[in-house]
Amino acid sequence: MIKLSEAHIIGAIISFLLGVFIVPFVISFSKKQGLIDVPNERKIHTKPISRLGGVAIWLSTMLSFLFLVLLSYYPHGRLLSGILLGSSLMFLLGLIDDVYNLSAKFKLLIQIMIATLVFFLGVRIDSISMGFIHSETLNFAFSYVATILWIVGISNAVNFIDGIDGLAGSVITVNSITLGIIAVAMVPASPISALIAFILAGSMLAFLSYNYNPAKIFMGDSGALFAGFLLATLSITGVMKAAALAIILPFVVLAVPIIDITYSSLRRISKGSSPFVADAEHIHHKLLKHGFSQNMTVAILTSIAIVAGAFASFFIGSIKNYIVYIFGLLLIMFAINFISLYAKKNNK
Repeated sequence: MIKLSEAHIIGAIISFLLGVFIVPFVISFSKKQGLIDVPNERKIHTKPISRLGGVAIWLSTMLSFLFLVLLSYYPHGRLLSGILLGSSLMFLLGLIDDVYNLSAKFKLLIQIMIATLVFFLGVRIDSISMGFIHSETLNFAFSYVATILWIVGISNAVNFIDGIDGLAGSVITVNSITLGIIAVAMVPASPISALIAFILAGSMLAFLSYNYNPAKIFMGDSGALFAGFLLATLSITGVMKAAALAIILPFVVLAVPIIDITYSSLRRISKGSSPFVADAEHIHHKLLKHGFSQNMTVAILTSIAIVAGAFASFFIGSIKNYIVYIFGLLLIMFAINFISLYAKKNNK
């Protein structure tokens, strides 16, 4: 049985409520300051929209951390410091990029530096477990390379899927819930990883209430890199510590962003282009071109994330609990979607 403590539930609720309160202020501020995403040939939207959703996601997540983690629950020293500091630095990098449009190579360099920092703060891939293959300790060089590739790769993979209304937020929500459930169900449990995952899920659900099609705000690079970094580090401190198939489970849980970044990078390289040059040929773009609506595209890819999460949960014995929780999660998401659309119609 999954044993969710009151901290997990309270954390999700607090971050959700904070997010619902903060997002409208961010929308108003970004419009006044001209910090908006202008439509172009690569974009789906047709009118300028605030691109500072990451500010609301980061604020609601970090304030919940301060209230629950630093003041009351799970004071975990260097490990927690690495996650908090690294995710905040990644958020800051994305925020600067949202405002000043940094070069891809410069962003990659800074991301590697941030990942290196958290590696030395203790967030690292230090063993491989795949049923019949198990290594208690990896050598320093392999551990470093694997950790950097994973953190930088997943951070950018999440950023890659942020291309249509509600997609990245929905996938991140499912992924964070999955990582949280696995973290408390595995042996030994990782309650701190679960707490952070549930707080992120609450923040993302609040953001989604304003991001479903037609969106009133985008998460931008600041939100995508922040959330991607958290998913990467939570999978290291949580699911990768599971006894069975630990090296495989994170790939299953994060299947949607990993498949997309792999497909996009190989496609660009095969055409002789840089894998870091943005285009409109991601998987979600392909689905749109085949006639699926934005909402249907989100539903398809989110469903894949849910199935992948259920499959991963099966290996740690929590499939029944996961199905029940995901069912409740989907009901909440549909309710928020309905409320969001209703509010937008009344505000027209």
